[in-house]
Amino acid sequence: QVQLVESGGGLVQAGGSLRLSCAASGRTLSSYIMGWFHQAPGKEREFVAANSYNGDTAYYADSVKGRFTISRDNAKNTVYLQMNSLKPEDTAVYYCAAKSGGGGFVHRYEYDYWGQGTQVTVSS
Repeated sequence: QVQLVESGGGLVQAGGSLRLSCAASGRTLSSYIMGWFHQAPGKEREFVAANSYNGDTAYYADSVKGRFTISRDNAKNTVYLQMNSLKPEDTAVYYCAAKSGGGGFVHRYEYDYWGQGTQVTVSS
């Protein structure tokens, strides 16, 4: 069992940056593939980014490639999402999630544990 707590959300102008953090407790993050998802009002929760157990490999949704960077510090048991060049359409609640085992990582149902989410609002 792992508990996840996101932080770092807020209000930012278009073109600005935010860094989200996801702190884990209960088990070491090196046991999990970690992902970030976002959910805008009235929409489905969508994949944003994920990285491998040791953080060497990262995957991104096309909408955030070149703007967002996922990273992790397994020693601190924390995963980060650096978001640059933010756009109003990035406005959503952002969730981190952990999955064990192999297989896919872009679908909500593939993850075992979720944080409570942090709101990101980008004004135009």
